[in-house]
Amino acid sequence: MARSRTLLRAGLPLLLVGAAAGLSGCGFTPLYASSTGVAPALEAVSVSAPDGRAGFLVREQVEDALARDRNVAPRYHLTFTVTETRFPRGLRVNNIATGYELNLTAQYALEDVSAGRVVYRGVAPVQVSYNSADAPYAGITAQQDAEERAARQVAVLIRLDLSRYFAQLARK
Repeated sequence: MARSRTLLRAGLPLLLVGAAAGLSGCGFTPLYASSTGVAPALEAVSVSAPDGRAGFLVREQVEDALARDRNVAPRYHLTFTVTETRFPRGLRVNNIATGYELNLTAQYALEDVSAGRVVYRGVAPVQVSYNSADAPYAGITAQQDAEERAARQVAVLIRLDLSRYFAQLARK
């Protein structure tokens, strides 16, 4: 038993080195590697948002997710619309909802600033839920927390979608 553990400890580093060598030969490149052009392209995207709390929250999260470099003129401009719906889920004895489902959908368009045309469109739908509370301020806080979580998830979906687009663009 001790001998097999020793062999396993000695063989594991060799196995990892072999796997890394195999990946280097297949053309594997991390999505956010600087050589792929994804990170510099994401940094060059300016964002404008619709009016309202949901639009503000999504814009704030998308700008953070894309890590916009404000020292560089934007090569792309991202615009989006936000649709927000809330559905009651579950009922108490007094016919009041015990929780809510918040659906937040962002439809976005990426415009190439130099060409002046839309080069990519996408949709980022997110559903989050939250519990209702009897205390009014607790209910408002729970709803606002759900809106912030939904905006954060929308930003992640947009970043991933744009990353795939820029990675495919870099391969061409």
